[in-house]
Amino acid sequence: MTTTAPGLTPATPTSSATAAAARTKKRFAILAMLFVVTTINYADRATLSIAGPALSKELGIDSVAMGYIFSAFGWSYVLAQLPGGWLLDRFGSKRVYAASIFLWSVFTLAQGGITVFTATAGSAVVALFALRFLVGAAEAPSFPANGRIVASWFPANERGTASAIFNSAQYFATVLFAPLMGWITHTYGWPAVFVVMGALGIVLSVVWLKAVFTPKTHPSVNQAELDYIAQGGALVHMDQPGNQSQSFAPQTPKLRYIKQLLSNRMLMGVYVGQYCITTLTYFFLTWFPVYLVKERGMSILNAGFVAALPAICGFAGGVLGGLISDGLLRRGKTLTVARKTPIVIGMLLSTSMILCNYVESAAVVVAIMSLAFFGKGVGALGWAVVSDTSPKEISGLSGALFNTFGNTAGITTPIVIGYLIQGTGSFNAALVFVAANALVAVCCYLFVVGDIRRHELKR
Repeated sequence: MTTTAPGLTPATPTSSATAAAARTKKRFAILAMLFVVTTINYADRATLSIAGPALSKELGIDSVAMGYIFSAFGWSYVLAQLPGGWLLDRFGSKRVYAASIFLWSVFTLAQGGITVFTATAGSAVVALFALRFLVGAAEAPSFPANGRIVASWFPANERGTASAIFNSAQYFATVLFAPLMGWITHTYGWPAVFVVMGALGIVLSVVWLKAVFTPKTHPSVNQAELDYIAQGGALVHMDQPGNQSQSFAPQTPKLRYIKQLLSNRMLMGVYVGQYCITTLTYFFLTWFPVYLVKERGMSILNAGFVAALPAICGFAGGVLGGLISDGLLRRGKTLTVARKTPIVIGMLLSTSMILCNYVESAAVVVAIMSLAFFGKGVGALGWAVVSDTSPKEISGLSGALFNTFGNTAGITTPIVIGYLIQGTGSFNAALVFVAANALVAVCCYLFVVGDIRRHELKR
């Protein structure tokens, strides 16, 4: 016998199916745009890692200098996070994101011309560092914007999968563009990589303005879909004039709001965990192709194709992690269990990369790295956790602070690995360093984060 709360009419399977059929699915078109933009975002971050071996050889740049150049993106990306989050809360995701795409693409394109205005290795290092610094600053609003858009378009029981899908674009970027950029470098030279990727991003910024809307302003969304996502916890009024979020959003990124976020144990555990997880990301984005060329003796062309294999596994793991998490929610598990389970399992799988230090076969190395990257993908649910926990009034600022912690790894990881390689003459210590960060992430989620729930701001 089925009971119904007073005043409510029990829904029959037929009426539920009819309602579902009547709903538009515009949220998935928005998610597709997030996936495409994030793919280009990560491809532009990886341009230097693919072009790096040829570029460093031609310009005479050593491993420590390359480590600092790799880190340039991270410095500005971190410094610009809070201003970027404020811009998102102040002006909305659509306009800020469009400007971000356009600017990072212009600075990417400019890297292809550094030989025109540099005469020495030293000046080339300065020019590359400066341009990578500018790319990082321009990309700063991208992931907080992704988190805001997912929070506004997706109900809670679809948010893990949606976040995992846009986050998995980082792996798809390697799958699609690492072989392409390796071929371009081999065929046309390393400057062509930056020119092609920069031009592609400029075109994408125009497409973004034409294709992306808020739930309330989308010309094709129907009321049934709006009701469905709103009832599921989506913040459908975000970026709308006069809504609670915008009226409460600070006119400047006030310290008292940041202090509230930093004083919360759950959020601090999530932030530190994200730093550790992002250490793995930046190893694969920066030094992994160099590892294949210098440690395993592959050509630049082969390294571009081989790097795609772990990325395919990372992509599959990323989507699977989101599906597992949302599946656990639908089966009645708590949000805490649903989010933590894939993260912990995935990070433990990532530590398998240490085994590469004990094998000689290149094929076995690629298989182990594929398993590690698969695990990294399964565990990369940080943005879903941010969507679940951020105060709704300052979701952009909260996402920016999360991304600040995470992408500090973009500064430290390339530099630390550069020194480890120079000091030891191999990548062995570097792999131990990266795997150790995965273990720390596990400890953060198991022993620090506690229950996962939305944090309420004190006004």
